[in-house]
Amino acid sequence: MSEQKDFVGYEYKEITGPDSRVSQYLDCYECFGWQADGNLPAGSRMGQTTIRMKRDRKIVNKMELTRLQRHFEACIRETEALEKSKTSAATIWALVVGIIGTAFMAGATFAVTHEPPLIPLCILLAVPGFLGWILPYFLYRRIAARQAKKLQPVIEAKEEEIYAICEKGHSLL
Repeated sequence: MSEQKDFVGYEYKEITGPDSRVSQYLDCYECFGWQADGNLPAGSRMGQTTIRMKRDRKIVNKMELTRLQRHFEACIRETEALEKSKTSAATIWALVVGIIGTAFMAGATFAVTHEPPLIPLCILLAVPGFLGWILPYFLYRRIAARQAKKLQPVIEAKEEEIYAICEKGHSLL
């Protein structure tokens, strides 16, 4: 004879995040009672992956697990923002220096196309213009490295907080 399965009602959730964090999402959401929904494939687009998950609607300690899950999601968002901020200031400074260099090069171009050509002024403006085009690369690397070094302990502390939250969630299951 055939076995009869008990009915299980599920609640569903879609999580979208960077490709680099898919494994972490799968591992951590398991601690809150979620499991990957094998019925639908995960989707990936432009460096972002969408994971479809499901969880038993009548899970024990659902309120506390939901609270921990929200705290986990807030920590993940903070970690992602910190990761982005490693390079944001460096990008801004590199762009500003590059634009200033371009302005100097425009001045040098106008000086050389002037009738009669103003060669000394062209040289005077071209030197900072070329420096403004060369320096952004080195400036970006230096500022990004300094910012990464400064933010790494904060990011590691957030990661530890995430794992502590997951431990609590796992103990409630």
